[in-house]
Amino acid sequence: MNAYKDFTSKLKLFIAKNPELIRTTLSNIFTMRLVGNKTHGDLAEIAVSEFINQYMNDFESLHVGKDLYRAKSREEDITVINKITKAEFHVSLKAYGDGPLQLSTDKSSLMYPRLVREGDHSITDRSRIEDVFNDPAFLVFSQINVLPLIYDEKQQRCNILVFDYDAAKAQTARIEHFHVGHGRRHPVFRFYDHTGGYICEVRYGDATANALQRGLWTHTRNAFKHFESITNGWVDYSNNLTLVKLLSQSLVSSEEGHSAALREIEKNIKSIKTANGL
Repeated sequence: MNAYKDFTSKLKLFIAKNPELIRTTLSNIFTMRLVGNKTHGDLAEIAVSEFINQYMNDFESLHVGKDLYRAKSREEDITVINKITKAEFHVSLKAYGDGPLQLSTDKSSLMYPRLVREGDHSITDRSRIEDVFNDPAFLVFSQINVLPLIYDEKQQRCNILVFDYDAAKAQTARIEHFHVGHGRRHPVFRFYDHTGGYICEVRYGDATANALQRGLWTHTRNAFKHFESITNGWVDYSNNLTLVKLLSQSLVSSEEGHSAALREIEKNIKSIKTANGL
């Protein structure tokens, strides 16, 4: 088992034993949508990193930050270290609605052009499919650790779903090229299993395409069987209006006030740990 899979397995076990901790954290994360439509995504990175540091004794985490993100070559939002094995790995956090999910931006635009070389006919021969996955252009299937927080805002619930790349590769039985038209603005290559079930897709990859027009995508509802739920299903969350008020007043108070509030919050976290035997 690689370091990331070991981490997600232990995270799943921890959440099963401490469901209220993840419920509280998810409630605080998605409350940030009351502040701004995209605020929750950035704060999810900080929150998950802090969740690991505070509650998962065998791991520590560092939030990479946006400045480094612009300069780095790999997709990552947090770095996680296993304190027992010393293994270090990078994780990309995604907070998406229950639907299309981008797994990789394919910044070098390699995946789509590689598939174009296969021609317009369906790829069904197993050896050709394996050649595609073994191509350097498709290293994304084994190198990116994506941790998606999939949310359903209408029902106020979240499911942390991990896409199983290894299973996706093993179960791909057909790759189909779909051109522009019939509701599509850009061409895609879609991957299907032996039952015809959708797995994922590679979107248009020309250098002129933006990040949302290219890369590796899937769909959480259409490809649900190719995900593992780290939260053991949907977790209900609720808005924390006190947090919004705290944030609002923090922005107009001094650092002295922040320090006093931080001391109270640290005391609260300590009591939470004690109550949960951590």
